[in-house]
Amino acid sequence: MKATISGDIISSTALSTEGRVLLEKRLNNLIKLLNQHFSVFARVIKGDYLECYLPQPEEALRIALLIKCYIKSTAIGSHEDKKEIALFRTHGIRLAIGVGEITRFDAKKGVMDGEAIYLSGRLINQHGSTHSQRPVIKSTLFIGASQPSIVDEFDPVLALLDVLLGQSTARQCEIIYLKLLNFNEDEIAKELKITQATVNQHSRSAGWNAIDKAVTRFSAAIKNLET
Repeated sequence: MKATISGDIISSTALSTEGRVLLEKRLNNLIKLLNQHFSVFARVIKGDYLECYLPQPEEALRIALLIKCYIKSTAIGSHEDKKEIALFRTHGIRLAIGVGEITRFDAKKGVMDGEAIYLSGRLINQHGSTHSQRPVIKSTLFIGASQPSIVDEFDPVLALLDVLLGQSTARQCEIIYLKLLNFNEDEIAKELKITQATVNQHSRSAGWNAIDKAVTRFSAAIKNLET
């Protein structure tokens, strides 16, 4: 069993030229970060679509939330469409986790095929884009799995985490993604040049305890399936 993550940037067309350049740099840095910390193969397609192959499926929720927070922490400007850019700042990226088999994978050739990538890609396609006159986003975190029990348990969890992160500020998301990388609060304070008390306050306001418990439970559930 393996896992994949598919994602598309929300309201990417609302970004200015400078915003697109910054987003491209951030995505390139994200790809390096995921490979360094989790041995994840990730690629960006057409500038705003992300695909990831996760050799350790138990880390899928941690990595999905890390991606979400990393994108949301990006300070990007926009042109005239204020509603579209507000959606980007609230949600950042739409993500789907797929848990299942991968029948073919070749990083050098860019080949990724199997049930997991089909599941995550299909979920992203089903929920479409925000390119409409009155875009409305109900949810941005999804999961598909060959085991129905995983979807039954974690679909509502993702819905709640989606609301939690949607209400989080860019600074709170920056702290959460560093915590998801297992930085402690003193290390985060040093990295961001703020006090440990400020880190703790932002962490609590963003609901870190709930996020941490969800990630831990997801990891245990996937490991149980593999034994």
